[in-house]
Amino acid sequence: MNKSSNQALLSAARDTPIETYVDALFALAVRKRASDIHLEPQDGDLCVRLRVDGLLPRIASPPRGVADKLCTRIKVMAAMNIAERRLPQDGRISVSCGDQMLDLRISSLPTIWGEKLVLRLVPDSGSILKIDHLGLSASQTRDLFAALSQPQGLILVTGPTGSGKTLTLYSALQRLNAQHRNIATAEEPVEIPLAGVNQVAIRPRIGLNFAETLRALLRQDPDVLMVGEIRDADTAAMAIRAAQTGHLIMSSVHTKSAHATMLRLQQLGVSARDLLESVTLIIAQRLLRRLCPHCRQSSITVCDAAALAPSRPHVCYTANPQGCGQCSGGYWGRIGIFELAQTEHLDMRSATAKSDGAPKNAGGLNALRERAVERHLLGDTSWEEVNRIVPAELSSCQV
Repeated sequence: MNKSSNQALLSAARDTPIETYVDALFALAVRKRASDIHLEPQDGDLCVRLRVDGLLPRIASPPRGVADKLCTRIKVMAAMNIAERRLPQDGRISVSCGDQMLDLRISSLPTIWGEKLVLRLVPDSGSILKIDHLGLSASQTRDLFAALSQPQGLILVTGPTGSGKTLTLYSALQRLNAQHRNIATAEEPVEIPLAGVNQVAIRPRIGLNFAETLRALLRQDPDVLMVGEIRDADTAAMAIRAAQTGHLIMSSVHTKSAHATMLRLQQLGVSARDLLESVTLIIAQRLLRRLCPHCRQSSITVCDAAALAPSRPHVCYTANPQGCGQCSGGYWGRIGIFELAQTEHLDMRSATAKSDGAPKNAGGLNALRERAVERHLLGDTSWEEVNRIVPAELSSCQV
């Protein structure tokens, strides 16, 4: 974030009503393509940060006196209890920002210096990509289409937080969305409203968890179900049972690779036999920051990673740390890399090995790294970004 943006926000905080400052902050977040706004009260000031392309730089530090006013204003807009500062709260805001409507999901958290707010900019249904625009290869796209065409089975999307799992699941739902299908979801929270899909927001505080919601949805004559996340034994067992009884189920798991996903489900009590009979496809994915095409810098690089090809000179590209008027620090947007695995092609013996969750030779992380290196050689991302997202135990890159 450049100094002019910081100074503009500081000026708005000091010299204008708090309403104007909030509007300026929302407009800046939209202009910078931010996914989240973080407002963090600290000892002497308020730390304002925007998450852009997965990173979270500080963009302004208005005076501490602004913090309470800003928090109160946003909580009023989100219909939250402004008198309650001791407990976490959730809210939602729909506001006009320029020529578009902006939908934000608000989360508050009490800290020792005051309430911290995180505002998630919720994308609309128009942001859902078609499957063939996600970044899958042609063969991977065919494999996913084949899995989605099956009348039953379990499709799992795996990766760390912020790796694009939700967008992949929504893209799959959008492809299946048709009048002749009864499609329902259980999500925490509902990220994007979808016309024609029965979406249920999980509310653990009142006992409406994933397992209970899935149990209820199975009594609603569904064809396709999407469960936001499999995180406990009850949900895993019910998802497997549903996939074996004529339903197409999609869900996510927080693991590193396809093999680690099989191990995780076995740790939740699912037998290897049930996995082989139910799981039709596992998609492991990551997101790489895309180099800005307007200011990327070329360099001669020799890469030898994951035995992709014999080492040879390539004209590769690096990020311009100064950026340009079109990007943020030399990057603009993100691109997906994927590993797709069918259960019959996985070694169940290695999946059950009690190692670090993914055997070293399982191929999962290696496959993702190969995709990342390919993107680097195509000029889509930098070598630094490859190593940040999919680090290798043994890799060589000589510049």
